[in-house]
Amino acid sequence: MNTPSTPSQDRAPYRLDPAGGCPHTDNARLLAQGAVTPVLLPGDVAGMAVLGHDALRDFLTHPEVAKGAQHFTALAEGRIPEGWPLRTFATVQGMTTADDADHRRLRSLVSSAFTPRRVEELRPRVASLIAGLLDGLAEAARSGDGVADLRRHYALPLPLGVICELLGVAERHQERLHHLSSQVVATDTGPQQAVAANRELVELLATIAADKARTPGDDLISALIAARDEGGDRLSQPELIGTLVLLIIAGHETTLNLVTNAVRALCTHRDQLTHVREGRADWADVVEETLRWDSPVSYFPFRYPTRDLTVGGTLIPRGTPVLAGYSAAGRDPEAHGPDADRFDVTRTPATKHLSLGHGSHYCLGAPLARMEATLALEALFTRYPELDLAVPETELTRHAGFVGNSVRALPVRLGA
Repeated sequence: MNTPSTPSQDRAPYRLDPAGGCPHTDNARLLAQGAVTPVLLPGDVAGMAVLGHDALRDFLTHPEVAKGAQHFTALAEGRIPEGWPLRTFATVQGMTTADDADHRRLRSLVSSAFTPRRVEELRPRVASLIAGLLDGLAEAARSGDGVADLRRHYALPLPLGVICELLGVAERHQERLHHLSSQVVATDTGPQQAVAANRELVELLATIAADKARTPGDDLISALIAARDEGGDRLSQPELIGTLVLLIIAGHETTLNLVTNAVRALCTHRDQLTHVREGRADWADVVEETLRWDSPVSYFPFRYPTRDLTVGGTLIPRGTPVLAGYSAAGRDPEAHGPDADRFDVTRTPATKHLSLGHGSHYCLGAPLARMEATLALEALFTRYPELDLAVPETELTRHAGFVGNSVRALPVRLGA
């Protein structure tokens, strides 16, 4: 982790735009200066971002880097207001803010739902959902003068429906859960809006859990409630709600962005779509290259060095909130070659990326996300081989915030 780089004290902090936007131009400029950069988070909170692929890979597994909020110096000193838009990322009680034994305990409670075997058992159900959503997409196009928002009518309801079915969440709650989770991960919300969204999401999930406690079923929430009610130290009520927050948000937002970004990439790189159709690549290759080239998550909060660390030649002081720069690492020329900014589903050697994490906090739902995206893309372009964007790519509005990386809507024409 000590390769030469530009010392942080010689670099002006990069002010992250709370409104989001396409990250890639700024990422390239920052990467040219070094693998690690100082950043200014909303509210002028000082932080750092690890951008280089190798530096990020090592940082994510460093034994002296923690996730627990007690290591966040500014938070511990009372300098982070309640309405700070990124506060939930630091303070929610669950796997994403737990370390060591606590992390292993919490992860073990849900890991059985996301094993490759369990995911494979879900394949027929996912295929059935996709078939129905393709019908709905056609209906949306018919009622929209030939244009449908693929993100709203296809990329969103698939992963949201799957994760809610796994959890045992009734369909009537799904739209509200997506709305609230979108506000929670946004970085452009005001203090009152941030507090209100977090409070409502917690209250809604507590209500869902209470209903499930009265009428348990064969689902993940019921299993978690059973673990909570067994006593001992398996799961507390705050950890139950924090785990549900994580599963709802991570269980659909990432795959939503992945499918959206993949469709947009294929529509604007028709030669790559031809490679798949002619057998020079498969749909799994499309998923992996999309994860690398246009990561569903741009900057993920937070990790904290438990002592002063030198990463990529740059000092990161103890207690600094550090962002994992997945979108930058995916296009790092040092790792992916001089054509790292080119979308190429035939890339060799096989695509490597960190977009689903690395180390002990590697994305638990990675097998499910991959399966959903692969099936969704194959079915979509098989049924609608002429599908294309309905507007120029430059007119697409980017996702709100710098955590998620995608566009807010993806209007498409399905073709004949």
